[in-house]
Amino acid sequence: MYIIPEPQEMNRGEGCYTVTFDRKIVIASSCGVNVYEYGKLLQEELRACTGYGLSITRGGSCKAAVTLSVDSTMGEEEYRLDVQEDGIRIAGGADRGVLYGVQTLRQIVRQEGVCIPYVTVHDYPAIKNRGFYHDVTRGRIPTLSYLKKLADNIAFYKMNQLQLYIEHTYLFEGLSEMWRDDTPLTAQDILEFDAYCRKLNIELVPNISCFGHLYKLLRTKTYEHLCEIPEPRKEPFGLRDRMMHHTINVSDEESLALIKSLIDQFMPLFTSEHFNIGADETFDLGKGKNLQRAEQIGMDRLYIDFVKELCEYVVSKGKKPMFWGDIICDFPQVIKELPEETICLNWGYEKEQSDESTRKLAAAGAVQYNCPGVSGWNQFVNRLDVAYENIKRMCSYALQYGTEGVLTTDWGDYGHINHPDFGIPGRIYGAAFSWNRNIPDFEEINRKISRVEFGDVSEKLVSVMAEIPSCQVFNWEEAVRYIECKTPAPTADELAGIKEALQNLERIADTLRHMTPGLSGQTLSLVHACLVAIRGIELFQKIGVALSARDYHTEPVLDVEGGVLAQELEEWFMYYKEVWRSVSRESELYQLQDVIFCYADLLRD
Repeated sequence: MYIIPEPQEMNRGEGCYTVTFDRKIVIASSCGVNVYEYGKLLQEELRACTGYGLSITRGGSCKAAVTLSVDSTMGEEEYRLDVQEDGIRIAGGADRGVLYGVQTLRQIVRQEGVCIPYVTVHDYPAIKNRGFYHDVTRGRIPTLSYLKKLADNIAFYKMNQLQLYIEHTYLFEGLSEMWRDDTPLTAQDILEFDAYCRKLNIELVPNISCFGHLYKLLRTKTYEHLCEIPEPRKEPFGLRDRMMHHTINVSDEESLALIKSLIDQFMPLFTSEHFNIGADETFDLGKGKNLQRAEQIGMDRLYIDFVKELCEYVVSKGKKPMFWGDIICDFPQVIKELPEETICLNWGYEKEQSDESTRKLAAAGAVQYNCPGVSGWNQFVNRLDVAYENIKRMCSYALQYGTEGVLTTDWGDYGHINHPDFGIPGRIYGAAFSWNRNIPDFEEINRKISRVEFGDVSEKLVSVMAEIPSCQVFNWEEAVRYIECKTPAPTADELAGIKEALQNLERIADTLRHMTPGLSGQTLSLVHACLVAIRGIELFQKIGVALSARDYHTEPVLDVEGGVLAQELEEWFMYYKEVWRSVSRESELYQLQDVIFCYADLLRD
């Protein structure tokens, strides 16, 4: 029996308690109003796993199978779960503690059905704030129904914060020029989602780019004059280009007024006590209109003065500002100039990530979150081995240096081509490793996730998914760069392992197909998305072969016929679009389509 995150204390007994259909879920009078919703979560889990759900009552009953109560002597997120011959009792330090006890019981029901083993669990988090950060700008804007499923998923693993990364994908009033070709989130979407998250003890933290990464805002006719680099609209769109440029001109008074107006529109939609202003990767700062000023006062001054203005404005609105720490890490001493409420989000995504940035910011007195990543950006399928090692290290550093939280990130660089559910294992790594300092090894946590999250009794699904990214020589990022940046095609030496990679992809696809009997509908959808992604990877390996032969005038290492491959690519993209639309709005699907069709045309040439 697996529980994720692993409880701090758990003792198994002999025997089990059988939950019969004529018993009840009883909510004690000590519980708040939200506990009824948690009772419904348990009721639905029982119905899904056993065929029947128990009725819910409040106060007391002689037919209690499960009793939910609050014990104020415990911490708010602390809980006790006790399963004995006379029934199941869950007590939490507050409503949120009860929720986490219910989530643990749901995981047990998912594996054991109605015969619940005798067990005593005492549990509480190692790190106070445990969040997930999801990019809803660079390619995908999820449907509201998918966002709710995302909230359900992170709450199931006891995360308590969620942020959605937004540059231009909210329907700001007066900025139709910025979002007119997109399918943005609306105010009602945010209000409904915020209320949904609150019921699950999730703080939905508002986040908009306020400094760098203002690609679409600063390419409008109305506001391009506020860009650090002159005339940005002259440059063609590029999936890579929008990652690198478009920082606002901090010397223009209109810039600050514009950003404050965006904050004023966005902030009231959230009940969160925080506001994330972004302020990361300001690559252009001081390289255009502020070149002379940067030489006079220094880049660090240019940066911190603007961030300070924004943070003070957020504080004046009664909120705690957050910002990304990649720039300030080069001059951490200025962190003391920011309001004391400010939280620095310290990100690092490498497999062998060091503790340097965490240590430097801690020494400077920063209040910080450590922010690892699920390693899905630029990939058809997430690199789970990288995600595991990165998240393990960053969570360990968070505990070592006493950070205030962990925020596990999922970015959508280069169009967010990967299905967002491929990030589920990474999300769960972040939830598990920030809750309990005991970190299972890679294979063990993958077995647990396969069983608990995906209902895979073979416990192999996640390990099979983890193999996919290694079976490629020519990947999506390289494909984009070849078109947009004119980077070289892969050489014959680089393509040496292409046949083995394609054989491995076929083997993995066959393994996935043979795993489908017995899997639930949701997991079958994930498997289908994996198979579509594998097909895309296969096609791009062959495209890499064709490009190499054309550019270097060599014999192809595989037999590739351009016209046939072009048609296969276009047919594959039809299936890809179906998968995309099952969880995402149309959003920037057309940008990926441009890349795909560019290759189809190139192959026919």
